[in-house]
Amino acid sequence: MRKFNFFIAALLLCISIVLTSCDDKEGHSLGHFKFDIATVDSLSHNTYALILDNGDRLWPAAFDVPYLPKSNQRVFVNYTILSDQQGEYAHYVKINDIWNILTKNVIELNDTNAHIIGNDPIKLNSMWIGGDYLNVDLMFNYGGVRPHLFNLVNNRLEPGDENNDVVELELRHNAYGSQNMELFEAIVCFNLKPFRQENVDSVKFSIKVMDWDGVKNIDLVYKYGHVTDYKETAQMPIPVITSTEYM
Repeated sequence: MRKFNFFIAALLLCISIVLTSCDDKEGHSLGHFKFDIATVDSLSHNTYALILDNGDRLWPAAFDVPYLPKSNQRVFVNYTILSDQQGEYAHYVKINDIWNILTKNVIELNDTNAHIIGNDPIKLNSMWIGGDYLNVDLMFNYGGVRPHLFNLVNNRLEPGDENNDVVELELRHNAYGSQNMELFEAIVCFNLKPFRQENVDSVKFSIKVMDWDGVKNIDLVYKYGHVTDYKETAQMPIPVITSTEYM
């Protein structure tokens, strides 16, 4: 058994050396992988570009997985750089894997939908603004009955702060009475583009969150074309592959 394990380890090491030594003609390692959050720009039925949160556009020139694009869809993407800047694209890339992130618009909370929106607590891991989206990494307990509902809402049922310089929103969660059987992580992105204002380069937000530790108010600045952050953890969120537990 030891000889077998040693053989496997040696084989994997050789494969790793070969991959990392294989470069394209522009000097990019074909064995090097990058991982990012991006926004899809659909160009046709099956062609698309990816826009990173720093504004860089990527052109998927090669694929390991099929993907049907939808504009303004947020995604996790695992990719390999194939070239330096080509025209409007910062890089041509090979898509090693790509996963959709739950992407939603901000909605109004009113008398009609209040019973659906809910206000169940979550555990906030991190919240930041990037790529014109509010990005939320959170944990919730799932009982396997029906998908939990997450929304970012403009609360019309309660009077807001008279400070008109700040947009007040609330992160809402409906657990549908689910039992606390298993802990899940969710990544949800909310489109902030409708809140852009003319003649200014930024908008201030105050996001109210019902956390397990009580109510939190997270203040963020949406500065167009920049990434700002509030993070309780400094690491890139773990990709959430499945979305059957929440919507």
